[in-house]
Amino acid sequence: MVDIELLRSILQAPGIPAREDAIRDLVAGHLKPVVDELSVDPLGNLIGLKRGTGNGPRVMVAAHVDEIGFFVKYIDDRGFLRVQPVGGFDPRMLVAQRAVVHTRTGDELLALVQPAAKPIHLQQPGESKDLKIEDIFLDLGLPADEVKAAVEVGDWVTMQSSTEVLGKTVTSKTLDDRLCVYIMLEAMKRLGEHTADIYAVATTQEEVGLRGARGAAHAVDPEIGLALDVTIAGDIPGTPPESAVTTLHGGTAIKVFDSSHISNPKLVTHLRDLADEKGIAYQVEILPRGGTDAGAMQQVTNGAAVATLSVPTRYVHSVNETASLADIEATIDLLVAFLEAAGSRSYAYELPADA
Repeated sequence: MVDIELLRSILQAPGIPAREDAIRDLVAGHLKPVVDELSVDPLGNLIGLKRGTGNGPRVMVAAHVDEIGFFVKYIDDRGFLRVQPVGGFDPRMLVAQRAVVHTRTGDELLALVQPAAKPIHLQQPGESKDLKIEDIFLDLGLPADEVKAAVEVGDWVTMQSSTEVLGKTVTSKTLDDRLCVYIMLEAMKRLGEHTADIYAVATTQEEVGLRGARGAAHAVDPEIGLALDVTIAGDIPGTPPESAVTTLHGGTAIKVFDSSHISNPKLVTHLRDLADEKGIAYQVEILPRGGTDAGAMQQVTNGAAVATLSVPTRYVHSVNETASLADIEATIDLLVAFLEAAGSRSYAYELPADA
């Protein structure tokens, strides 16, 4: 059963790329009791090693702790802030939301996220235009001199949203990818006997190009890499069924393809066989655009066998990211099953017998 209070604490901790200190410290407190070694590397990746009982492979499980956000890039003479996105935002999702500005001195200032446009009451026919991220500004509700005294260029911004249980789902602003950090923690807690040396890595700077995972994979040099991430659940109005990618309540997703990697086919087969054997609901995922830390683990190493376990999620990169509680449990169950079985099969490519 999903521990909503633990999940909520992980989802609500702030941390955009390169500003992951608070969330890393929180995760470290939960990971330390279930691993044999815990360390932080120069990129801020949190690496927990749980040794196996035999001569099993090195397995790296990666879930990123950073959330999309902004840096303050300009403060105008009226005290409004202009911002630089750190990660991919759809500007349509930002209008009339709230955000928090995190200052260099540690203060947290509430802000309104608004478009630089006339109010609807003042617009003439034909004046409305497509919204661009450059049109977004933040309003702190303070006089300009007080804004300039409190905020500096380079201060960082997170969106504000609560974590709620909605029907048979959970909704929050940071399921991507804090949900999978929670899944990794729960799997490490529930793990039984295993021969593999398991490296549970809370990676940094994924949203700006898989940067943390590259550094961590270089150090760990895994033979098997398994990324944990959310994926698109396009089972909503406006998306045709053939473009949905995955559906909510359909089980965990075993990724075959995205723009960062093509999963090792033997590893995909092993994951599917384990799910079938243990009665774990799953679906097969092909994501046309987007990537995960599996791409970094594959490219930095000598070609580790990699794949991704994904949690189907509606409204990704918004303050209303939504995932099924049953799909979360299915992902934990399959991750535990795989980690206990890692090393029981080879995923290597082989020469033909007559070569």
